[in-house]
Amino acid sequence: MLLLAVDTSSAVSAALYDGTEVLAERSTYDPRRHVELLTPTIDEVLEDAGVARRDITGLVAGTGPGPFTGLRVGLVTARTMGLALGVDVVGVCSLDALALQAARHLAVRGERRDGAELVVATDARRREVYWARYRVEGPGAMQVRVDGPEVGKAADIAVDGATCVGRGTLLYPESLPGPGEDAPLDPSAGALAEVAAMSMAAGSPLGAPEPLYLRRPDAAIPKAPKKVGR
Repeated sequence: MLLLAVDTSSAVSAALYDGTEVLAERSTYDPRRHVELLTPTIDEVLEDAGVARRDITGLVAGTGPGPFTGLRVGLVTARTMGLALGVDVVGVCSLDALALQAARHLAVRGERRDGAELVVATDARRREVYWARYRVEGPGAMQVRVDGPEVGKAADIAVDGATCVGRGTLLYPESLPGPGEDAPLDPSAGALAEVAAMSMAAGSPLGAPEPLYLRRPDAAIPKAPKKVGR
């Protein structure tokens, strides 16, 4: 297994995963340069791992939720590469990857406990966040999503003692108190590939590489011009 994973729901992230570990990964947070950064990032990851594109056996794309333009870049790139290489492309909710990163971060700090809940939140702009809620179940197990994904104001999320992680904790610390320094802020392509691999191993169905926009794009089809009477 050689999975190439890409995520552009927040940061531009790419990783290569061999079924056991992440062989190489690169991420850059630049919300306005997804198009310019993704292909070079993929090339760098493959070079770091010493792997050619033809060796890839599958692709994993982060489905968001995320802003319309940035999210579309990763999904279109993954689907195009899959078609060119003749391999399957699957989609994984980007917030699921961030939840896995968060649980591991808490485990390193000795703060992870079974039954604990996480709220992951990323920047949705318009003074809102994309968020979902997860429950930790068992060491090393994939986190179970119990609510979301949704989009809304941080102040409207009922945290109820859950640990909050993601870029939303930087933007709205009064509503989403974070767990401190070094906590994950953006979905990682490496964690995305791990979520996909764990789902495959468990026999769980994987999603299609279709975007989770959660709200309509800003662009709209212009209305027909009004008729002017004579």
